[in-house]
Amino acid sequence: MSAPDLPAVYAELRRLAAAKMAGEPDGHTLDATALVHEAFLKLGGESFASPSAYLRAAAVAMRRILVDHARAKRAAKRGGGRRADVEPDRLPAPAAGADAVAVDDALARFAAVDPQAAELVTLRYFAGLTIPEAAAALGLSPRTADRLWAFARAWLYRDLSGTILA
Repeated sequence: MSAPDLPAVYAELRRLAAAKMAGEPDGHTLDATALVHEAFLKLGGESFASPSAYLRAAAVAMRRILVDHARAKRAAKRGGGRRADVEPDRLPAPAAGADAVAVDDALARFAAVDPQAAELVTLRYFAGLTIPEAAAALGLSPRTADRLWAFARAWLYRDLSGTILA
């Protein structure tokens, strides 16, 4: 990817990250700028054939960052690996980031069934792309992307036992 494209891609990533972070629970320690910067760091100095390829790689990086962050937060809330005796009537509430971890685990299973649909879910759920944006990034028609999204939502709904992806 050439240098002149970088500011435009950065602005697009920042917009998508802001939209994604708006849906996260209050008190999230990552903000949109931090998420984009961490994604840039994860991608390192790799070059990409097109802005679309860069957005796809950035979506995967943001997915990993959000899931790793949720897992670390969940581990910290639960004593960071230390065992503690808890009275049954005083159990802690589920971790706020548990949904991202559950979706990531289900998405890994789904990728074995339909890798392209799993990549679409990554772009939609973790990067916040719309159907037309994700379709363009994957080189699909919006109608095909819409069908894949419906299939993925149904499969993940069943796998996650009632958690719905919007």
